[in-house]
Amino acid sequence: MAVREPACQMLTLRRTKDGSVQRTVRERYLRNDISCGSSACKTCLLANPVRLEKLPNVAFCDTLPQAHYIIPTTEVVVNQMALLEHPEIKNILIMSTVVEEVEKASLPALERLKLLFTNQSKNIHCFANEFHRDTYVVRRPRETMEARNLRAIFAASAWYRDHLKLSTKEKNPVDILLLTNGLFASQDEALTSLGLSVMSVFDYVRNLKTTEPLIDLLVKEKSQEDVKNSMFHYPPHLKLSLIQAGLKSGKYLQGKFHASRENYLEASVSVEGQENSILIQGHESLNRAVHEDIVAIEVFPKEQWSAPSNLVVEEQPEKEPVETDDATDETEGPAPELRDEVEAKMKRSISDKNKQPTGRVVGIIKRNWRTYCGVLRPKQSKTSSRYIFVPADKRIPLIRIETQQGDVLLGKRIVVAIDEWPRSSKLAIGHYVKRLGEVGDKNAENEVLLLEHDIQHDKFSGAVMACLPSLPWNLTPEEVSKRMDLRHLPICSVDPPGCTDIDDALHQRPLSNGNIEVGVHIADVTHFVRPNNAMDHEAASRGTTVYLVDQRIDMLPNLLSSNLCSLRGGEERLAFSCLWEMTPHAEIVAVKFTKSVIRSRAALTYAEAQMRMDDSTMADEVTVGLRQLNTLAKILRARRKLNGALFLASPEVRFNVDSETHDPIDVQTKELKETNFMVEEFMLLANISVAEKIYKEFPEYALLRRHPAPPASNYDPVVKAAHSKHLEISVKSGKALSDSIESAYIPGQPYFNTMLRILTTRCMMQALYFCTGTIDYADFQHYGLATPIYTHFTSPIRRYADVIVHRFLAAAINQDTTYPELLDKKQMEKVCQNINYRHRMAQYAGRASVGLHTQLFFRNRKVDEEAYVLFVRKNALQVLVPKYGLEGTIMLTTSDLEKNKIPFKFDQESQSQTIGKVTFRTFDRLIVQISVDQSSLQHHKLVVHLVEPSIPGFSVAPSNEQAPVGAPPKMRKTNEV
Repeated sequence: MAVREPACQMLTLRRTKDGSVQRTVRERYLRNDISCGSSACKTCLLANPVRLEKLPNVAFCDTLPQAHYIIPTTEVVVNQMALLEHPEIKNILIMSTVVEEVEKASLPALERLKLLFTNQSKNIHCFANEFHRDTYVVRRPRETMEARNLRAIFAASAWYRDHLKLSTKEKNPVDILLLTNGLFASQDEALTSLGLSVMSVFDYVRNLKTTEPLIDLLVKEKSQEDVKNSMFHYPPHLKLSLIQAGLKSGKYLQGKFHASRENYLEASVSVEGQENSILIQGHESLNRAVHEDIVAIEVFPKEQWSAPSNLVVEEQPEKEPVETDDATDETEGPAPELRDEVEAKMKRSISDKNKQPTGRVVGIIKRNWRTYCGVLRPKQSKTSSRYIFVPADKRIPLIRIETQQGDVLLGKRIVVAIDEWPRSSKLAIGHYVKRLGEVGDKNAENEVLLLEHDIQHDKFSGAVMACLPSLPWNLTPEEVSKRMDLRHLPICSVDPPGCTDIDDALHQRPLSNGNIEVGVHIADVTHFVRPNNAMDHEAASRGTTVYLVDQRIDMLPNLLSSNLCSLRGGEERLAFSCLWEMTPHAEIVAVKFTKSVIRSRAALTYAEAQMRMDDSTMADEVTVGLRQLNTLAKILRARRKLNGALFLASPEVRFNVDSETHDPIDVQTKELKETNFMVEEFMLLANISVAEKIYKEFPEYALLRRHPAPPASNYDPVVKAAHSKHLEISVKSGKALSDSIESAYIPGQPYFNTMLRILTTRCMMQALYFCTGTIDYADFQHYGLATPIYTHFTSPIRRYADVIVHRFLAAAINQDTTYPELLDKKQMEKVCQNINYRHRMAQYAGRASVGLHTQLFFRNRKVDEEAYVLFVRKNALQVLVPKYGLEGTIMLTTSDLEKNKIPFKFDQESQSQTIGKVTFRTFDRLIVQISVDQSSLQHHKLVVHLVEPSIPGFSVAPSNEQAPVGAPPKMRKTNEV
């Protein structure tokens, strides 16, 4: 029989602002029925599922016990996660004390630990020692919390060892081995009074007989280079106490560090509450900050302000490491002479009107380091074990690692983690984590893509799959009775070809009063995904489905996403319906929301729906409905245009892949039809209607989506580019911008307006999910759609935001109940932060997948193709190749120009570049040659060369595939749905 009893009364004394002492007493209830989780235990075996195996799968030296569980301390979990994640390291026992400490120390480590617990092959178990009657430890007077927690881990480890001895009753019971990150003062207590076996993680790994040297996975102890080496390459970082004092006085500012993709010597820091970012230039001012670190900065006096550079500069080491007697004498890192020259060029001839606030990093408040994918550079010295790692993400600096596997890892995609970056090291210092595959191999490159964008792509756990309904699933009369039966209506879905996760359908029918009923029907995902179960937690964590060129990474298991929740043609499905009564002029008379049962008459592609609408001989209910819906959609679209909605554009392509190899064999620009815009309009209308309803019912808690208006300075590239073509773009309001873009055409250049819309898209702010109780109503607006309120309701199969909105709407119409987390502003804000991040990463991953397949497509090709200038830099042209949705950089270095005696002039004001007799401006049409540079086994990259207009000294090899240069390709005009 389980027993609960209070362990103790915990007293906390806190002095308040008025000088009085506040007394807080807490009680913790303990249990005696918490299972140890070991399959070797005969006492607890029935209390909990088996998690730990008796024997390890790794071979050990004689110095280690043959059967043992490892108990890592908090330091090991935080710093040596790569080792714990390795498939050969099993039988891991994590104390709940450690989990609590990891949560405070590192949220990324906590997320990786949670993922580790879901890996059933790891034999890992979390023992709730903080709630067990025999393992709870009371804090001693004047004892620090860190010391108390260390004692708690020791005590729980000793109890666990004794418990196994008693319960197994074997001559050689399973032993307990406490793993530390190094020696510590309290180790004597563990060894002597408790008799525990304690070993540093470094000694433990050295004693393993494994298939690969796991010592490479370990984060090395902090180097003493700053102490031993008198040559410092960077200023010191201020102590946290000085930073906090400076932040309080206003001397320093806190913000997120954003490294530049184009120039490794430049970055910006976004400071909360400030419209403009702070510019950071030069290696000393960057001061070892890494992309997305939280930093403290000092803003320079106004006379020292600078402007963003127009140079494209990649970080290059001056040479590979050379072995010397002094381990700290490193020659790797950017060549100082070249770096100084580049920094000088960045600061030349800057006009006062282009300058912006500039500063330097004085300290790191929070490191946001993660693991990074990339390749190793070959080393020069045969005896050295040092290598330079080149990350795939250009915003991440070069990293120095030491490994004994260098010869094996060359030519491979690998994962590396940063451990430290001392002042005396030109480069960040890290360690090898794992190998992904050969450079250029599609599977390895896909893995890089997913890891770099933090896409959760593991298989769904057993706990998640256990939440699925049993098969065969059938609609019951009881469920139908709770819903509006709409199975008689001419409902159909319209989606891209090959779509299996069909989450929306629509219909129309005439009403007797001359009006029209229009319905949008959305998959009722929340019927299957209930709050706070394992599937709900997994969907919340993933945030969104990720669409890559050759695969889809679902937010929900396939049984739901492609079957039970997918509104497939001819099958009965549960839906959430939004029904409007409209006049023939698309004026809304009434709106109704209801849970429903539907049966889609047809699951059509955009092309099939368009063909039905265009075929005058077809007069069935579905086709007639599509025509009427299209008529109404055109009215709604025109009305939004009058209100100032922006109709922007971005390139979108579709790959045809080989059915056997899955390699791309053709690339096509996606063609949009009237049916695309028809569906879009009604999804937008549904999202707006739902937003109004849930905000009315839950004004403090509703989840909405906003799109802030960009500051006027964001539009400078568009305004300057248009001005160079003698056109004026007004940015006074969204409507002014929409109208001026609509009228911006140049005779004989039909693609100019599309390019203008693409460039304008780059100026927009990111749309964000938010909780209504956290910001003012005036900030709810969706600038791009020109609507005061908006949310996402129409895609719950692939977006967790829509799942939450469905729950709000169901509660608003009394067809479901709320739950505590739904009406908790802080919790809702956390949900919004995660889905904003996941949505952004999914977008980036999708674009990267297009880039990867474009590179694969051009691997054995050289193609001449039409391109347009997006940005003019001082030493480069950044161009867009619309046919392939491809962006590339044409490098035009001044040294090449001087060698060929070609006159060169860059005009920063007009953003133009004159080379010889040719002048390049934004939106100019070019012919470029696209190919893949495979000269380096370490790194294959797509390269773009200028063909026309031709410049002497910049010739390219003849193409082996001449692409026709004809009418401008169509682009995908985008609106938020």
